[in-house]
Amino acid sequence: MKATHFNPSELDRIIEMAWEDRTPFEAIRFQFGVTEQEVIELMRQQLLPPSFRRWRKRVQGRATKHRALRPESVGRFKCNRQRTISRNKISKR
Repeated sequence: MKATHFNPSELDRIIEMAWEDRTPFEAIRFQFGVTEQEVIELMRQQLLPPSFRRWRKRVQGRATKHRALRPESVGRFKCNRQRTISRNKISKR
């Protein structure tokens, strides 16, 4: 998966969602059609090596990043910009 496939705002949103603890990879796949492995590759391409290693260590084995492993007590995360984004396309005002 090449980063050129996405425009800059979509790429920024994918990276933002990947950093968020409570946003599962399934949500990224639903909005962008990008698998977990493709998100990892995009992060590797877009982040500096120390940042990528920090992100990878943080995400690896984190139950909240995988909907199937997530305990029921963890609800959906709602981004403060969610009102203006529909399927991750910024709404016209």
